[in-house]
Amino acid sequence: MQITADDITGLVLAGGRGTRMGGVDKGLQNFNGTPLALNALLRLAPQVGHTMINANRNLAAYESFGTPVWPDGLADYAGPLAGFLVGLENCETPWLLTVPCDTPLFPTDLAARLAEAVSREDADIAMASGAEPSRDGSVQMRTQPVFCLLRADLLESLVRFTQGGGRKIDAWTATHKTVEVPFDREGDASQAFFNANTLAELRALEQQRPGT
Repeated sequence: MQITADDITGLVLAGGRGTRMGGVDKGLQNFNGTPLALNALLRLAPQVGHTMINANRNLAAYESFGTPVWPDGLADYAGPLAGFLVGLENCETPWLLTVPCDTPLFPTDLAARLAEAVSREDADIAMASGAEPSRDGSVQMRTQPVFCLLRADLLESLVRFTQGGGRKIDAWTATHKTVEVPFDREGDASQAFFNANTLAELRALEQQRPGT
């Protein structure tokens, strides 16, 4: 089973509250002069056949980026799984790839490597893992569940899970065959999966050189 870019719809997750950024709409904060969600869209589009955005505020601003925008179907900012759900509901390809808007340096070969792994393992879901510095200064590999390639026909499963009150990504993915894909090859950027939770972190990330 070979998965091509045209088999994948890419979804930018920009539907959160932005609580740690003071309640601002995170996806519309600038990263090197470009709104975070648009930056993610531009980074994702060459990797997939179709794109869309999950957002819950300022929908006209997101629509100006030129791709379909879908708000959560679940109430009260139910978290990333609400984005997964609306993505699957509107996905017209066999696979959906999710990326958060607040991780502007995510890999440009994300889709290809997740697709290769899911094909090789005949899995339902592929999830990235990336290097992350710990408090003691060491670097550890950590699962990045919002960077997720999943079969579009998992919609019914996710509907049941969320209707039952489930909100944690890993609790749901654990019910399906999932492969974790480490982004630890030589040349993989150490900051690839660093997400900016505050405006200060976003400004610091702008100073990073490519490949660091």
